[in-house]
Amino acid sequence: MTIRTTLKSAAIAAVALGLAASGALADQLADIKAAGKIVTATDMHYAPFDMLNNGTYEGMTKDLFDEVAKEIGVEPVYQDIPWTAELPGLEVKKFDIVIAPVTITPERLERYTFTLPIADATVSLVKAAGNADMTKPEDIKGKTVGVQQGTAQFKQLQAYGEQLGGITIKEYGTTDEAYADLSAGRLDAVAGSLPNLTYLVKSRPESFALFEPAKFGQPTYFGWVLRKDPETESFAKAINDAMLKMTDDGRIKAIQEKWLGSYTELPREVPVN
Repeated sequence: MTIRTTLKSAAIAAVALGLAASGALADQLADIKAAGKIVTATDMHYAPFDMLNNGTYEGMTKDLFDEVAKEIGVEPVYQDIPWTAELPGLEVKKFDIVIAPVTITPERLERYTFTLPIADATVSLVKAAGNADMTKPEDIKGKTVGVQQGTAQFKQLQAYGEQLGGITIKEYGTTDEAYADLSAGRLDAVAGSLPNLTYLVKSRPESFALFEPAKFGQPTYFGWVLRKDPETESFAKAINDAMLKMTDDGRIKAIQEKWLGSYTELPREVPVN
């Protein structure tokens, strides 16, 4: 074997080794396990999923993800990020996953990887407890309704308002701001997901009441969001495997009942429409 051949073989081996190393680094689950932590992002102002209680993070999301992280064998790192900055931050890899409850939609599925559903996200309506003039969802025709900006609930409310013949929609950075304006009489109603509004009424029955029926539009679900690329596939599978195990052993039922007061059976596959 000549020196030139030996050098060429060494070069090829080095390239192959480099490709193998880069392939290993391109597996998000492997990176997470090596680091011993999952860096998350959520908006901690979205009860009952995410809340700050005297500066301490708590809620249904935290209880669920604590268990998922335990199954994967790493520690979760929780960050309070405004909703409008979460998906853009995920795309530029500021964190590993968005654990804010994000409504699964066909448009988002084209751009992101979703986990299995964590809760029902069907859009619903809440009003002031003393308001007897509105009972059914269609009673919001011509009224002013608040909703969190940039959410799937906003889009569903907008479509429903057009179907009714017109409503005035006021957008808010957080649902807490919308609830405050509803309580102060500056709104006629607030639209949001059924779990959020059920928790609100359960916590503050003297101030708020659900419409009857509360839900309108197509059934939808909340999930967690990962980047859509090959390196996330093993990470998404690990989360989904953990969620299925937690469903089967009753942990998800217990967490739902703790925060929502009831249990809703969720799909065992990611809804595609």
